[in-house]
Amino acid sequence: MTDSQLLKKDMFGEIRRISAGGEQHIVRDSGGASRWVRWLARRLLRGEASALAALADLDGTPELLQIERSRLIRSYLRGAPMQVAKPHEPAYFKAAARLLRQMHQLDVVHNDLAKEPNLLVRDDGSPAFIDFQLAWFSPQRGRLFRLLAYEDLRHLLKHKRTYCPQHLTRRELAILADPSFPSRAFRWTFKPVYMFVTRRLLGWSDREGAADRGDRS
Repeated sequence: MTDSQLLKKDMFGEIRRISAGGEQHIVRDSGGASRWVRWLARRLLRGEASALAALADLDGTPELLQIERSRLIRSYLRGAPMQVAKPHEPAYFKAAARLLRQMHQLDVVHNDLAKEPNLLVRDDGSPAFIDFQLAWFSPQRGRLFRLLAYEDLRHLLKHKRTYCPQHLTRRELAILADPSFPSRAFRWTFKPVYMFVTRRLLGWSDREGAADRGDRS
Protein backbone atom coordinates (compact mmCIF):
# COMPACT_ATOMS: atom_id res chain seq x y z
CA MET A 1 0.00 0.00 0.00
CA THR A 2 1.27 3.48 -0.91
CA ASP A 3 0.56 6.61 1.13
CA SER A 4 0.73 9.99 -0.57
CA GLN A 5 0.93 13.49 0.93
CA LEU A 6 0.55 16.62 -1.18
CA LEU A 7 3.33 19.09 -0.36
CA LYS A 8 2.85 21.74 -3.03
CA LYS A 9 0.58 22.49 -5.98
CA ASP A 10 0.91 25.38 -8.42
CA MET A 11 0.81 26.18 -12.13
CA PHE A 12 3.81 23.89 -12.75
CA GLY A 13 2.12 20.80 -11.30
CA GLU A 14 2.40 19.22 -7.87
CA ILE A 15 4.90 17.70 -5.47
CA ARG A 16 4.00 14.74 -3.28
CA ARG A 17 5.77 12.68 -0.66
CA ILE A 18 4.98 9.02 -1.09
CA SER A 19 5.59 6.19 1.36
CA ALA A 20 5.77 2.56 0.25
CA GLY A 21 7.49 -0.47 1.73
CA GLY A 22 8.95 1.57 4.56
CA GLU A 23 10.66 4.03 2.20
CA GLN A 24 9.77 7.61 1.33
CA HIS A 25 10.29 9.39 -1.97
CA ILE A 26 9.45 12.78 -3.47
CA VAL A 27 7.45 12.90 -6.72
CA ARG A 28 7.31 16.00 -8.90
CA ASP A 29 4.47 15.64 -11.42
CA SER A 30 4.07 18.22 -14.19
CA GLY A 31 1.14 16.41 -15.77
CA GLY A 32 -1.32 18.77 -14.09
CA ALA A 33 0.57 21.94 -15.04
CA SER A 34 -1.40 24.79 -16.56
CA ARG A 35 -1.63 24.37 -20.31
CA TRP A 36 0.25 27.56 -21.14
CA VAL A 37 3.28 26.63 -19.00
CA ARG A 38 3.24 22.85 -19.43
CA TRP A 39 6.15 22.96 -21.89
CA LEU A 40 8.19 24.95 -19.37
CA ALA A 41 7.28 22.61 -16.51
CA ARG A 42 8.53 19.64 -18.53
CA ARG A 43 11.70 21.47 -19.52
CA LEU A 44 12.39 22.29 -15.87
CA LEU A 45 11.76 18.63 -15.03
CA ARG A 46 14.43 17.55 -17.51
CA GLY A 47 16.81 20.18 -16.16
CA GLU A 48 16.30 18.98 -12.61
CA ALA A 49 16.92 15.38 -13.71
CA SER A 50 20.20 16.38 -15.40
CA ALA A 51 21.38 18.23 -12.30
CA LEU A 52 20.50 15.40 -9.91
CA ALA A 53 22.15 12.84 -12.18
CA ALA A 54 25.36 14.90 -12.11
CA LEU A 55 25.20 14.98 -8.30
CA ALA A 56 24.54 11.25 -7.96
CA ASP A 57 27.40 10.60 -5.51
CA LEU A 58 27.20 13.85 -3.54
CA ASP A 59 25.91 13.40 0.00
CA GLY A 60 23.55 16.20 0.99
CA THR A 61 21.61 16.29 -2.29
CA PRO A 62 18.66 14.12 -3.40
CA GLU A 63 19.19 11.03 -5.52
CA LEU A 64 17.43 10.81 -8.87
CA LEU A 65 15.38 7.61 -8.86
CA GLN A 66 13.23 7.87 -11.97
CA ILE A 67 12.47 10.34 -14.76
CA GLU A 68 9.54 10.19 -17.17
CA ARG A 69 8.07 12.70 -19.61
CA SER A 70 5.96 14.43 -16.97
CA ARG A 71 7.18 12.98 -13.68
CA LEU A 72 10.37 12.86 -11.63
CA ILE A 73 10.98 10.75 -8.53
CA ARG A 74 13.84 11.52 -6.17
CA SER A 75 14.94 10.36 -2.75
CA TYR A 76 13.56 11.92 0.41
CA LEU A 77 16.09 13.66 2.65
CA ARG A 78 15.08 13.79 6.27
CA GLY A 79 15.64 17.11 8.01
CA ALA A 80 14.13 20.41 9.10
CA PRO A 81 13.89 23.40 6.74
CA MET A 82 16.21 26.25 7.67
CA GLN A 83 13.41 28.58 8.77
CA VAL A 84 12.33 25.92 11.29
CA ALA A 85 15.74 24.70 12.50
CA LYS A 86 17.31 28.21 12.61
CA PRO A 87 20.97 27.06 12.56
CA HIS A 88 23.15 29.31 14.71
CA GLU A 89 26.33 27.23 14.66
CA PRO A 90 29.12 28.38 12.31
CA ALA A 91 29.95 24.72 11.64
CA TYR A 92 26.66 24.33 9.78
CA PHE A 93 27.46 27.17 7.39
CA LYS A 94 31.04 25.99 6.94
CA ALA A 95 29.73 22.56 5.94
CA ALA A 96 27.06 24.14 3.69
CA ALA A 97 29.74 26.20 1.91
CA ARG A 98 31.79 23.03 1.36
CA LEU A 99 28.71 21.24 -0.02
CA LEU A 100 28.09 24.18 -2.34
CA ARG A 101 31.69 24.11 -3.63
CA GLN A 102 31.40 20.38 -4.30
CA MET A 103 28.15 20.93 -6.18
CA HIS A 104 29.73 23.62 -8.34
CA GLN A 105 32.75 21.40 -9.02
CA LEU A 106 30.28 18.87 -10.42
CA ASP A 107 29.04 21.54 -12.87
CA VAL A 108 25.71 22.27 -11.17
CA VAL A 109 24.33 25.58 -9.93
CA HIS A 110 21.22 25.51 -7.75
CA ASN A 111 19.68 28.91 -8.61
CA ASP A 112 17.12 28.80 -5.79
CA LEU A 113 19.03 28.94 -2.51
CA ALA A 114 17.43 32.26 -1.62
CA LYS A 115 14.49 30.25 -0.27
CA GLU A 116 15.10 28.92 3.23
CA PRO A 117 13.02 25.75 2.70
CA ASN A 118 15.56 24.64 0.11
CA LEU A 119 18.25 24.28 2.79
CA LEU A 120 17.80 21.52 5.34
CA VAL A 121 19.37 20.89 8.72
CA ARG A 122 19.53 17.11 8.91
CA ASP A 123 19.17 15.05 12.05
CA ASP A 124 22.96 14.98 12.55
CA GLY A 125 23.20 18.76 12.08
CA SER A 126 24.69 18.57 8.60
CA PRO A 127 23.33 20.60 5.66
CA ALA A 128 21.43 19.42 2.61
CA PHE A 129 20.06 21.17 -0.46
CA ILE A 130 16.72 20.24 -2.04
CA ASP A 131 14.36 21.44 -4.78
CA PHE A 132 16.56 21.52 -7.88
CA GLN A 133 13.73 22.62 -10.18
CA LEU A 134 15.69 25.70 -11.30
CA ALA A 135 19.12 24.06 -11.20
CA TRP A 136 21.42 24.09 -14.21
CA PHE A 137 23.97 21.46 -15.21
CA SER A 138 26.63 23.04 -17.42
CA PRO A 139 29.89 21.14 -18.05
CA GLN A 140 31.16 24.13 -20.08
CA ARG A 141 31.23 26.29 -16.91
CA GLY A 142 31.14 29.54 -18.88
CA ARG A 143 30.75 33.10 -17.63
CA LEU A 144 27.03 32.73 -16.90
CA PHE A 145 27.69 29.59 -14.87
CA ARG A 146 30.32 31.40 -12.80
CA LEU A 147 27.95 34.33 -12.17
CA LEU A 148 25.17 32.00 -11.04
CA ALA A 149 27.59 30.06 -8.80
CA TYR A 150 28.61 33.36 -7.21
CA GLU A 151 24.93 34.13 -6.55
CA ASP A 152 24.47 30.69 -4.98
CA LEU A 153 27.24 31.61 -2.55
CA ARG A 154 25.77 35.06 -1.85
CA HIS A 155 22.39 33.54 -1.01
CA LEU A 156 24.04 31.10 1.40
CA LEU A 157 25.90 33.99 3.04
CA LYS A 158 22.64 35.94 3.36
CA HIS A 159 21.29 33.08 5.45
CA LYS A 160 24.48 33.08 7.51
CA ARG A 161 23.98 36.83 8.04
CA THR A 162 20.47 36.08 9.32
CA TYR A 163 21.33 33.27 11.73
CA CYS A 164 25.04 33.57 12.43
CA PRO A 165 26.12 37.17 11.63
CA GLN A 166 28.89 37.38 14.20
CA HIS A 167 30.85 34.67 12.36
CA LEU A 168 30.91 36.33 8.92
CA THR A 169 34.47 36.84 7.70
CA ARG A 170 35.74 39.98 5.96
CA ARG A 171 35.73 38.16 2.63
CA GLU A 172 32.15 37.02 3.18
CA LEU A 173 31.06 40.54 4.07
CA ALA A 174 32.72 41.80 0.90
CA ILE A 175 30.83 39.22 -1.18
CA LEU A 176 27.55 40.24 0.43
CA ALA A 177 28.26 43.86 -0.40
CA ASP A 178 29.00 43.10 -4.05
CA PRO A 179 26.06 41.48 -5.88
CA SER A 180 26.63 40.47 -9.47
CA PHE A 181 25.20 42.56 -12.29
CA PRO A 182 22.47 39.97 -13.08
CA SER A 183 21.40 40.10 -9.44
CA ARG A 184 21.15 43.89 -9.51
CA ALA A 185 19.32 43.81 -12.84
CA PHE A 186 16.84 41.26 -11.49
CA ARG A 187 16.17 43.43 -8.45
CA TRP A 188 15.57 46.51 -10.56
CA THR A 189 13.49 44.96 -13.35
CA PHE A 190 12.08 41.46 -12.91
CA LYS A 191 11.74 41.18 -9.13
CA PRO A 192 8.51 43.23 -8.96
CA VAL A 193 6.96 40.86 -11.52
CA TYR A 194 8.34 37.83 -9.65
CA MET A 195 6.87 39.08 -6.37
CA PHE A 196 3.48 39.66 -8.01
CA VAL A 197 3.42 36.14 -9.46
CA THR A 198 4.61 34.34 -6.33
CA ARG A 199 2.60 36.31 -3.76
CA ARG A 200 -0.56 37.24 -5.65
CA LEU A 201 -0.95 34.36 -8.11
CA LEU A 202 0.71 31.52 -6.19
CA GLY A 203 -0.12 32.81 -2.71
CA TRP A 204 3.35 32.36 -1.24
CA SER A 205 4.25 34.23 1.92
CA ASP A 206 6.90 36.90 2.55
CA ARG A 207 9.48 34.11 2.89
CA GLU A 208 9.12 33.45 -0.85
CA GLY A 209 7.26 30.23 -0.26
CA ALA A 210 8.78 29.18 3.06
CA ALA A 211 5.63 29.07 5.12
CA ASP A 212 3.47 27.50 2.46
CA ARG A 213 5.94 24.99 1.08
CA GLY A 214 6.94 23.59 4.45
CA ASP A 215 9.02 20.40 4.77
CA ARG A 216 9.59 19.50 1.16
CA SER A 217 12.57 17.26 1.69
